[in-house]
Amino acid sequence: MKDAEIRVEHLTIGDTMNQHSFAFDHWSLLQHPIMMKCSRSRRDDILQSSGSWAVNTSVLISPFSCRLIMELFEGVLHLVIVYLQLAVSYPQEDSAIRFIAFGDGGGLPGPPYVTVVQKATADEMGRVAQNSATDFILNVGDNFYYHGVNDVNDFRFKETFENVFTAPSLGNIPWYILAGNHDHLGNVSAQIAYSGISERWNFPSLYYELSFKIPDTNVSVTILMIDTVVICGNTYQTNQPKGPENPQLAQEQLQWIQQKLAHSRSDYLIVAGHYPVWSIGEHGPTPCLVDQLRPLLKKYNVTAYISGHDHSLQFIREGEGIAYIISGCGSFVDASTENKRKVPSDWLHFYNSEMSALGGFILIQITAEQMFASYRQPHGLVVFRSALPKRKF
Repeated sequence: MKDAEIRVEHLTIGDTMNQHSFAFDHWSLLQHPIMMKCSRSRRDDILQSSGSWAVNTSVLISPFSCRLIMELFEGVLHLVIVYLQLAVSYPQEDSAIRFIAFGDGGGLPGPPYVTVVQKATADEMGRVAQNSATDFILNVGDNFYYHGVNDVNDFRFKETFENVFTAPSLGNIPWYILAGNHDHLGNVSAQIAYSGISERWNFPSLYYELSFKIPDTNVSVTILMIDTVVICGNTYQTNQPKGPENPQLAQEQLQWIQQKLAHSRSDYLIVAGHYPVWSIGEHGPTPCLVDQLRPLLKKYNVTAYISGHDHSLQFIREGEGIAYIISGCGSFVDASTENKRKVPSDWLHFYNSEMSALGGFILIQITAEQMFASYRQPHGLVVFRSALPKRKF
């Protein structure tokens, strides 16, 4: 990262749903498979007529009618202008930190070792990283389905990671890693050791601290990478973890989190773990984290908690307080909303269950004034945006 200071602290190593909006850039739209089926003259007519439009409706598409298909994409292009106007509020500044929050990209244990969703998400991550000058990737766990890796030479490192995220824009920046429940079914120590083999894979310990300075400012950012499986236990064949397998290690990590949060004077304070605190998806809220982690996040005015586990994109915010950012569709997409009643309706700002899209991730930009979260999906889709303020002391 240019002019930004990164410090990784090595620590203990142990065994109100909004209307859905879409945005395309013109190039991505022209390359979309449906657009390619229509005549070049028709596509040119649409692009030339893309003025200041807005649309807020859904269109039933007949696969046999190019006219109806093009009407849908005219509506999409209407929204492009709206998002270009929104972009004024989301400037791409040189004095900023940008990273992609991505989770549950663990592919498959057998050939071809990668899912269609993972490949589409990886391709879009490469494009976005290139266009936005992304500084690093924040990977929130479940790196290898379904039972992690066996050792540091496991072929899954190559087949499910190195051979999938091949864009140069993803290869020359750091990836900061933490473990998910599926990783803990294998050899997590081997994933930590892989940091010594891969130049981009950074997994110094089960939990650790990242510290940054926004270039040309005194504004600081701290990210605590934590291991929620150590704190809460594994799920195995159940929906929720049943408790830590080593209560002493769990308590040690919670004490470390409390101490780091209590002493932090960073302008932005982020915590990242695999299990969500709040979620409306298949797994829903994690009671262990609601009881033990959430009080710390609230007490110390944490900006955001980033997680995965549920295979969806979500944005949940407790009033004007903590934002809960879920980015868990790196390999699979799950439309479940079975735990919707467990999250107050006015906290839920976005969920992608009603969208047919191949995965996704969140691009986060932190400036001296605000933190912006931009929810991205393949084919150039921008499906949600939100802004968060600096911490108040």
